[in-house]
Order: sequence, then structure tokens, then C-alpha cells
Amino acid sequence: MKENKVGTYSFVAEPFHVDFTGRLFMGVLGNHLLNCAGFHATERGFGMAELNESNYTWVLSRLAIELEDMPAQYEEFSVDTWVENVYRLFTDRNFAIYGKDGKVYGYARSVWAMINMDTRKPADLLSLHGGDIVDYIETEKACPIEKPGRIKVSSCMPVRSMDVYYSDIDINGHVNSIKYIEHVLDLFSKDWYAGHVIRRTWPKAIPATRSASSARKTRMGLTISKCVKTSAERIPKGKSCVEVNLNLITNSNLL
Repeated sequence: MKENKVGTYSFVAEPFHVDFTGRLFMGVLGNHLLNCAGFHATERGFGMAELNESNYTWVLSRLAIELEDMPAQYEEFSVDTWVENVYRLFTDRNFAIYGKDGKVYGYARSVWAMINMDTRKPADLLSLHGGDIVDYIETEKACPIEKPGRIKVSSCMPVRSMDVYYSDIDINGHVNSIKYIEHVLDLFSKDWYAGHVIRRTWPKAIPATRSASSARKTRMGLTISKCVKTSAERIPKGKSCVEVNLNLITNSNLL
């Protein structure tokens, strides 16, 4: 049985990381979560650098973030992360975001796969490294939000088609996962954000868009549909609270 299964990492909401309301950008928080996942995996022998030596890498499949509030400018906060489950092809990783005084800002759940960098096929997590990853499963720490599941959308009209550029592409050669969230959140106006807060956001799936140059040449479109559901729970005074389901649809006609 391994000790220290939960990793804790500290941050500050820097002025260049907050929006016009003085609260942390969702995209910045999302990138902090992914960095914490990387720190935690590296400290336990499953980091990207070590995996790359064996021609493997981690890819994010699903991510759900549910928030009570966001850190304000200059506030210190921390992120806890731990592995909840390990399956043959996927692993569940959770996050908890806390303020300096122990205030709970929110939680996140994610699903990851380890893939072969040449074939792009998932690896058997239970056979790599002698299956040591299961020794880091933490089952007692709570993450009281729903898992990222499938979004049922009967009909949505596309609202924007986006090209992929250099700054969108990450170390795996894919569009950075958080870019998808940022692109969708940009569909709403500044005035809209003056009267609303995002309570929960989660992509239906994270496509593996791989090449900025080929995307521009073929106009690789990520057609993003906006589906908003109002919620009456935990609404800050003077604002409405919404849940944004990010339904990402790759337009096959543009491939």
C-alpha cells in the first residue's frame, strides 16, 4: 500500500490570470488542474517525461469542473488531486480546489488514457510498470460532483466554426484540452458574464485534433454548439447561474 496518495499544490491568482470581474479565468484554472495531474503522476513514476521514454503519453478524455466560487485576484489557493479508479484502458482522476482558509471553491473529475505515441492506441494500464499505478488509488477522499458523462442533445444549431493554430497545439500534437473550453466560453459576451457565473462545465468529448498546419489548409472546423441550462442552486447575489455543456462536434465535411 502506497502512502501520500493525494497531491497538494499551491497557487496564487495573479492579476494576469483573472478576468474583468477580478476572478480567475476558467481556462487558467483548467490548466492548473492539468498541471497538478502532471505533477502528481511525475512524483509517482508515471509522468510524461518518463512515459515518453517508453513511447507512451497521457491524454485527457473527459473533464468536468463544478464550482461554488472562483479565487479572486491575489488570493492564494491550492489544488488536491488523486486517482480514484484505474481500469485497463482508462483512469479516473479527481481534484478539489481550496482557498487559504479552507474554503471549498469547487471540484473536478477527469478521465485519462495512456496511449502509444506511434499507434495512438490506448495502453493496458494494468500491465505497465507491473500494474503499480493501482497502488496509488485513493478511495476515501470525497469528490461530491457527478462524473463527466454523455450529453444528450436532440438539436443544436452550430454557432461558430474555428480554425486551429500554432498556440492551440500542445506537447502531444493535439489541440490543448482547455482551449476547447475557452473557445466555447468566448461565445458569451462580456455583458453576459457581468450577470452570470459558470457553475459546471464539461466537454462531451475531447477530439484529438492534431496538426495546426493541416488544420489551416483543410479548414479543420470545431463546430461548437452552445447548450445552456439555468440553475437555481447557490446563485451569487445579483447574478444568474448556468451550467454549460460543451458539445464539441467535429465537422467531417471540412476534413
